[in-house]
Amino acid sequence: AMDGGADAQVNTAHGGVPGGGGAVGVQIQHTRRLPDFLQSVNLKYVKLGYHYLISHLLTLCLVPVMIVILIEASQMNPDDIRQLWLHLQYNLVSVIICSAVLVFGSTVYIMTRPRPVYLVDYACYRPPDTLKAPFHRFMEHSRLTGDFDESSLGFQRKILERSGLGEETYAPEAMHYIPPRPSMAAAREEAEQVMYGALDNLFANTSVKPKDIGILVVNCSLFNPTPSLSAMIVNKYKLRGNIRSFNLGGMGCSAGVIAVDLAKDLLQVHRNTYAVVVSTENITQNWYFGNKKSMLIPNCLFRVGGAAVLLSNKSADRRRAKYMLVHVVRTHRGADDKAFRCVYQEQDDAGKTGVSLSKDLMAIAGGALKTNITTLGPLVLPISEQLLFFATLLVKKFFNSNVKPYIPDFRLAFDHFCIHAGGRAVIDELEKNLQLLPIHVEASRMTLHRFGNTSSSSIWYELAYTEAKGRMRKGHRVWQIAFGSGFKCNSAVWKALRNMKPSRNGPWEDCIDKYPVKIVT
Repeated sequence: AMDGGADAQVNTAHGGVPGGGGAVGVQIQHTRRLPDFLQSVNLKYVKLGYHYLISHLLTLCLVPVMIVILIEASQMNPDDIRQLWLHLQYNLVSVIICSAVLVFGSTVYIMTRPRPVYLVDYACYRPPDTLKAPFHRFMEHSRLTGDFDESSLGFQRKILERSGLGEETYAPEAMHYIPPRPSMAAAREEAEQVMYGALDNLFANTSVKPKDIGILVVNCSLFNPTPSLSAMIVNKYKLRGNIRSFNLGGMGCSAGVIAVDLAKDLLQVHRNTYAVVVSTENITQNWYFGNKKSMLIPNCLFRVGGAAVLLSNKSADRRRAKYMLVHVVRTHRGADDKAFRCVYQEQDDAGKTGVSLSKDLMAIAGGALKTNITTLGPLVLPISEQLLFFATLLVKKFFNSNVKPYIPDFRLAFDHFCIHAGGRAVIDELEKNLQLLPIHVEASRMTLHRFGNTSSSSIWYELAYTEAKGRMRKGHRVWQIAFGSGFKCNSAVWKALRNMKPSRNGPWEDCIDKYPVKIVT
């Protein structure tokens, strides 16, 4: 979950990094910026996207056939029906064969059709004001701990000033003491406050009873106690004994999408049930108290936050659900040694634990992102954009290698973008490379400013921002995209089922009118 911190350090030393703090360093080398997607596109990932598309070919073929049959049937008069009946009486074999084909086709369609997954509602945790960590208090506490030398203090000050974070983000309670108290008990208390706070709000807004939950997926990267976080939730809410519970650890800031994907797969198997996904990160025991600059970034960027999401495969829930899950595309570059080690938790020379970063992090993140959107493109883009993209790709591969691939306009596929608020650099670079407008990345920038990098839950704070602004309309498509250690890049696509109003006790409820704010660079 320290992807954002890792990214910011590389940005400090080498240039912009996804999930980092923007241009926080003294020297910025453009060679370390996010790679230009125009330079290369791998054809095998385009094929993978079309493979996903063709996997639903049966549905695409059967639907037009059924429509034609219904149209023809609607145009028949009583004489036509009588003639058809007489014909069928003398062609029993044909009737049996047609009936068998119809039954077989219907059965195959019903058995292979994926069940729709609905997002009934979600809730983001809003910490109390007593946990706010304005810059001056953060720096004063860092100085008073006595663990940081002057060089490290100055380094952290520069990061804070240029990170894109505001003055109202939240630090865990243990970090507000002098000296800090990062104990196991304090870490458990932070986890309980965040998870239970989000879940209490979710159950209150949806009127769903905890006993009705059939699937529970919790993701937290760096705090995995025994019993697990998912077991803590089962115990707190007295969930039923046959619940399918899962606890995902060590999967970084993109684990929220992974958790949704796991819940989606489980909802395809287990009928008529609810799934709850809880995404959070725990900071208390993962604060770095050393002077290695590559490990100081998470202290400055990561803040307290979490989200709880209620998913359902019940057809009756479509009427009250907010969204329907359309696609999930996951990209994992862990087979490559450089990608695997680019964000790596270890101890420094003094034995203090932190996250070490690779100078190749930016290029690796760009490659993962390029792979992910190349695979996603055939699933979501209009046919006109796909033809232009595919034609230029073929020309480049077989005729003229100097031709730049056509980068599709993803604004034609999505109405809203929720880019993981890991840091200002990745938001800047995605805005540039995908040719987005400032309003498309506003939710990401404002979430980073108001709540900081809340790891895997940041994409839900961004979605809540869009709803609070009153911009979500029925039929709109939302693209959530997140990066994580490993190295991973994951996307989720949602379709709004109605005009959206923010849920009660939302994270932006008392401050949305203040935003957007101008962020000083």
